[in-house]
Amino acid sequence: MTKTQDFTAVFKDFLGAFPVDTKAFEDSFKNQAALNEKLSGVALSAAEKSAEISSKWTKETLAKLAEISKAKTEPADYAKAMTDFASANAEVAAEHLAAYAEVAKKVQAETVELLLAAGKNIQEDAANAVKKAADDVTAATKKATAAAK
Repeated sequence: MTKTQDFTAVFKDFLGAFPVDTKAFEDSFKNQAALNEKLSGVALSAAEKSAEISSKWTKETLAKLAEISKAKTEPADYAKAMTDFASANAEVAAEHLAAYAEVAKKVQAETVELLLAAGKNIQEDAANAVKKAADDVTAATKKATAAAK
């Protein structure tokens, strides 16, 4: 009966000849976690500012609605109150939409800045990792070649 060769030892020896540096993976994970923390900070800050804008807008609208809901003596006063409310609301809407746009612009700028910095770090880390890996493979190849002779 034919017996199947066990390649476990062969692969173990082969992989042992080419050591893997896990520090690069650990550093990459740490860098990614730091980037995610910074990006989360930007997003949370924007959400907080947006909530403040929404709250302010709501309070102003409710105050204006309180004015419009008061009893008037003349029917024309109701029409004037509605017109005043609509024009004031349009003006306030433009202000608040501009505030939202400022928040979005700030988020965009901070995000681009973070990603550019991260890209530069990743590029440097990758170059260093490739150089180290090439040096390790060269050394292991020389060692294996010397052992084979």
